[in-house]
Amino acid sequence: MLTDIEGKVTALNAEAVRLLRCSASAAIGGNFWDAVPDAVTELHREATCRILLATGHYVLQAHDAFEDLWIEYAFVRRDDGYVVNLTDVSALHKLQVLLEQNERRNLLIFEANPNAMWVFDAMSLRIVAVNAAAMGFYGIGRKAFMKLKVGDLFPDGEGSALLSTLGALKSVGDVQLTPQICKQKKSDGELVLVELACGRISWNDQRAVLVSIADVTERHLADRDLRRENSALEDTLQDTRAELDATSRDLAAFTYALSNDLQGPLHAADGFATLLGEKYSAVLGGPGGHYVSRIQASTRQLAGLVDDLRSLVQLPRLADAPEWFDIQPICDSLIKALHRRHPDRDITVEVASGLMLSADRALVTIALKALLDNAWKFTSKKPESWVRISLRPSEGPEERILQVSDNGTGFDAAYTDTLFTAFKRLHSSSVFPGNGLGLAIVKRVADRHGGRVWAETSVTGASFSMSFPHGGTSPDAATEASRISSR
Repeated sequence: MLTDIEGKVTALNAEAVRLLRCSASAAIGGNFWDAVPDAVTELHREATCRILLATGHYVLQAHDAFEDLWIEYAFVRRDDGYVVNLTDVSALHKLQVLLEQNERRNLLIFEANPNAMWVFDAMSLRIVAVNAAAMGFYGIGRKAFMKLKVGDLFPDGEGSALLSTLGALKSVGDVQLTPQICKQKKSDGELVLVELACGRISWNDQRAVLVSIADVTERHLADRDLRRENSALEDTLQDTRAELDATSRDLAAFTYALSNDLQGPLHAADGFATLLGEKYSAVLGGPGGHYVSRIQASTRQLAGLVDDLRSLVQLPRLADAPEWFDIQPICDSLIKALHRRHPDRDITVEVASGLMLSADRALVTIALKALLDNAWKFTSKKPESWVRISLRPSEGPEERILQVSDNGTGFDAAYTDTLFTAFKRLHSSSVFPGNGLGLAIVKRVADRHGGRVWAETSVTGASFSMSFPHGGTSPDAATEASRISSR
C-alpha cells in the first residue's frame, strides 16, 4: 500500500486488497487506519504514529481473529508519504509457537534432571541457567548463582582446565563424554571433588556450554589408600566405567526427548509447505513449486532420520522376549507396505514358507524392515529386479541364518567391515537416498540376540545375513517350500 504524508491511501495492489478484505475503490482516499481491522487500529495506531515520526520506519505483527491470520505491517517513509508492505506470516508465527513450546519442554527436562547442571555463556563466561540439583549441591540460590562467572565455582586457577576442554568441542551438540576430575567450591568455601562433563549448546540463540557434575568426594577419599595398589586401580576403573554408562544413558534419554520434540516442527513444516504448493501454485510458478518440493523432500528426509535415530536409541531398552514364530507373514506385510509406497515398481520377491525362528518378534521385524528397505532401494535401477528371503541352519555352531539377497547395485568389497557402522554410506545420497542407519540397526538387533552380521557382494548383487543362536527344537516341523510373489 502507498499513503500520503497524512496517512491517506493512494494505491494498493491485489494482495493488499485480499489481506485487508476490502475493495481498492473503498480504501483509496481513506485513512490507512480505517482500512485495517478495528482491533489493529486500537492496539497499534498510537505507538506506530509516534515511532514513524521519530524513525521513519516500523514493523508490527497483528492477529486477524476473523480470518485467524497473523499479518505483518512494515512501514517505510518516503518523500511523499509511506510504503506499507503487508505479509501473511501465519505459518511462521505458528512454527515459532511450536519452537517456543519445545524450548519450554527442554527447559523442564533440564530443571528436573537429578544431576547438578548449569549453563554458561561461551563469550562472557557468565552463568545463564542452573537447575535445582545444582543449587542444592552448591548451597547457592538462583539469583546469586546467575551473578556468577565460571571461575567463581572453581578454586583459584582451576577453571581454566574446563575452558581448555572446550577447544575440542567444535560445534553445538558436541559433548565431552569422558568426565574430568576436578574440584568445585561450595557457598561455605568447602572444596569437593567432582566428575565434570560438558558440551556446547545453543541457549536462547546464544552460544553456551552445558556442564553436568557428580560428587565423587567420598568415593575418592575411601579409595585413596587402595589406589596405591594394582587391585585398587582396577576397582576405580570399574567404578568410572559404571558412572560413564550412567552418564551415557542420561545423554541418550536427552537425545531421545529432543528427537520426539523435532517431530512436531517437521510435520508442521511439511504440512505448511504442502498447503503453500496447493493453494499458491499459480503465484509460485515453476521455480517456486520446485523450491516447495525441495522443502518437503528435506523435511521428510530429516523426519526419517529422526525415526531411525529413535529406533537406534530404543533398541537397547526394548524387552528381549524370545519365542518361536514364522517370519513369512512379517515379510508379506513389509513387502505389501513397500508396494504401496512404490506402486510402479516391477520386482519379484521370493519368500520361503515355514520360516520358523526363535527370537524376539519385535526386534526381528525392525531388522527385516531395514534389510528389505535396503534391498528395495538398491534394486530400484534394475529393469528386472528380484529379492530373496531365506532362513537356514548354519554348518557350524547351532544357529539359524536369516539372509536377504538381491540383484541390486552391490558394494565395494573393500568396505565390507564398515557396512554396519552408523552413518556409513558407500553411495551418494543423490543416487540412492538414505541416512546410513539401516544396517547399523540390523547389527544392533543381531547383537541383542548374541548373533552376528555379515555381507557378501558379487556382480549379480548382494546378500546380507544375520545369525541367531538356536533356541531349541522348533514346535512346527513344516517343510520350507519356495513361494514366489511377483508384481
